[in-house]
Amino acid sequence: MSDTLEVLPVALTAKAAKQVRRVLSKEPDGSLLRVAVNGGGCSGFQYAFDIVQGREPDDLVVERDGATVLIDPVSLEYMRGSHIDYVDDLIGQAFKIENPNATASCGCGTSFAL
Repeated sequence: MSDTLEVLPVALTAKAAKQVRRVLSKEPDGSLLRVAVNGGGCSGFQYAFDIVQGREPDDLVVERDGATVLIDPVSLEYMRGSHIDYVDDLIGQAFKIENPNATASCGCGTSFAL
């Protein structure tokens, strides 16, 4: 499968999907990754990544290559149009969210401003 992104409110790259599967393979069956936006961080908002055991009825479910990511409706409003990637560079390994709504972000990439 190519690394092109589907047209979804939030998309997951193939590299991110592979890492989600790797992380969840060490967790109990039925575990899912939840991505949320919380207040805080050096730029005003920050991303949170949590492993959960179930989905809520109003969650956006993003699936790719056998990986599932959940996003709640409030966080979705801040993340619409984003894509979740996984980077491995000199600074380290991490999920990275490319958010077209962010007007500024911190150097670590985990917080942003609108």
